[in-house]
Amino acid sequence: MTEPRTLPLYQIDAFAAQPFSGNPAAVCPLDRWLPDPLMQQIAAENNLAETAFFVADGEDYHLRWFTPQVEVPLCGHATLASAFVIFEYLRPELHAVGFRTASGRLDVSRESDSGMLAMRLPARESVPFADDTGQLVAALGREPQLLLRGDYDMAVFGDADEVQAVIPDMTALAKWERGVIITAPAPRGERHYDVISRFFVPAKGVPEDAVTGSAHCQIVPYWCARLGRADLKAFQASSRGGFLHCSYDGGAHVMQRGYCIPYLEGIIQI
Repeated sequence: MTEPRTLPLYQIDAFAAQPFSGNPAAVCPLDRWLPDPLMQQIAAENNLAETAFFVADGEDYHLRWFTPQVEVPLCGHATLASAFVIFEYLRPELHAVGFRTASGRLDVSRESDSGMLAMRLPARESVPFADDTGQLVAALGREPQLLLRGDYDMAVFGDADEVQAVIPDMTALAKWERGVIITAPAPRGERHYDVISRFFVPAKGVPEDAVTGSAHCQIVPYWCARLGRADLKAFQASSRGGFLHCSYDGGAHVMQRGYCIPYLEGIIQI
């Protein structure tokens, strides 16, 4: 009988203010790529929103992300978690790391003053669109003030209470391959965040994501323009919850900052 191959596996809570918050990502460093079906099986076995795999590529790393069902072109929280693994376990002498991905080069650096990791992701524009069939509004169960389309569809509500009250029809939302963001401004006088959001992508095996960096590539440019600000603090109101410290200067990239908390270090056998 052939001896099983062993691989390191880390589980990191990204954008987490405390243990058991933020978004958990599995991170699997590799010395060479595994077959795609095997990486998909590992991601399904982990059963987290994303499992990240990376391989050294010169001074950078080639990074890929898998949900339990499919490979995705961009994942912010698993990128942050991958950088944390490199900084804390693999290359502690580094203060910045570059990833080559399906969405271009992504850079993550350590901030010595705050302890956060700062990640540069591509900014995503969104434009108004009409839900002519009414299917999206029906799936959300509430009428938003505005619907926008970018990489994801985004429903803008008038206040944070509406966002938290949405109980979506996941079977209906599974028809939206691009995923759906719902968002609103923070309540007046709120000190901990400026905007609130939730994110649903049941078509990719993630009914409601805990904290979504890729969604904030679209959320942040919209709210920075609407609020007339270059910096804002975003709260994703999932059951776990998570905070992102974001900035956008109108250019091609959004900066997202957050904390990572390690949960698990182990070995998998394949």
